Amino acid sequence: MANKIRSTEYVPFSPPCIGDEEIAEVLDTLRSDWLTTGPKTKAFEEQFADAVGAEAGLALNSCTAGLHLALLGSGVGPGHEVITTPMTFAATVNVIEHVGARPVLVDVEPDTLNIDPDRVEAAITPLTRAITAVHFAGHPADMKSLREIAARHDLSLIEDAAHALPAKFDGRFVGGDSNYASFSFYATKNMTTGEGGMLTGSRELVDRVRPFALHGISRDAWNRYGPGGSWAYDIVTPGFKYNMTDIQAWLGKWQLRKLGACQKRRQEMEEAYNEGFADFDEFELPAQRGEVEHAWHLYVLRIRQQASSLTRDKLMSKLAENKIGASVHFIPIHVHSYYREKYGFAPRDFPIALSNYQRALSLPLSPRLTDSQVERVIDVVRGAVRQTQRRAA
Repeated sequence: MANKIRSTEYVPFSPPCIGDEEIAEVLDTLRSDWLTTGPKTKAFEEQFADAVGAEAGLALNSCTAGLHLALLGSGVGPGHEVITTPMTFAATVNVIEHVGARPVLVDVEPDTLNIDPDRVEAAITPLTRAITAVHFAGHPADMKSLREIAARHDLSLIEDAAHALPAKFDGRFVGGDSNYASFSFYATKNMTTGEGGMLTGSRELVDRVRPFALHGISRDAWNRYGPGGSWAYDIVTPGFKYNMTDIQAWLGKWQLRKLGACQKRRQEMEEAYNEGFADFDEFELPAQRGEVEHAWHLYVLRIRQQASSLTRDKLMSKLAENKIGASVHFIPIHVHSYYREKYGFAPRDFPIALSNYQRALSLPLSPRLTDSQVERVIDVVRGAVRQTQRRAA
């Protein structure tokens, strides 16, 4: 990774890692007789489930689809409540609205920014039917505590694992347990199919929602039009158009094979960032608890505002001036107008989520980035702090 780049070249936030192998597989699929959901999608489901230790997987067009189906499979509907975190992308909460349930937000842990189990238990009512945990930035939530709470109150536990491949909790891959877990293969994720997702869980749970993924049809297209298939089918439920294509699936096959090497590179970048920022009191580095293996989907740097006049927005501007891509994860759910107006949320209702949002930014993180690009990001961030220090002196 010794390729030097000019300081005028743009450093992208999270470019996908697509190689010749993936391109060849896509071309092979395009030249075949089958493009949509078929044998390659079925094979990819099995390969992914094996990789995370799950009984079954259902390949979908998004993680959002998986979260929606998980709620339906858990029997969540109108009049029910689902407890989740404000520190997430809107999709996590939107699907709760889609099934007619009420999202109940609870604040997050100050270090991991994951949902706080103690607050979850305090929020449970007779209307609660499920808990949706989000593994923020790739650091698994406290699944031991959440499982105990869910079991104690007879609740479904759903994992929004969009950031969490290939994270582990207590030595077990996220997605490898019997409850529903939904993964994202969006273009910026640790592995990608362009758009796409995978829902894992026990075979019984996954089979329960499988018909919902393709219009509620009892037979998918491969079982109707493939060798030995039958044209006859039945609509067993009013389903959705959530299926993954064979083109995406075979792209995912190679992405899955490369995941270990890509994860090693992500860890190298995380270590470089930590080393580059460790001597600045102005920064709070990402947490990693001892019982987890972090997926390092995001490197979230937080500014200690009491230690510096540098703000998140000023640092974002400095990165933009130097042609470095950065982002913010996340604008908390309760700040968005729809949820604020419908449920009467005030910004300070979830102070930990709000204060961390106001001081956090996500730095470029992708195996595609070179050492020199990472060094440039570190130099710009360090330079912004030193400039602020000089002005304060």
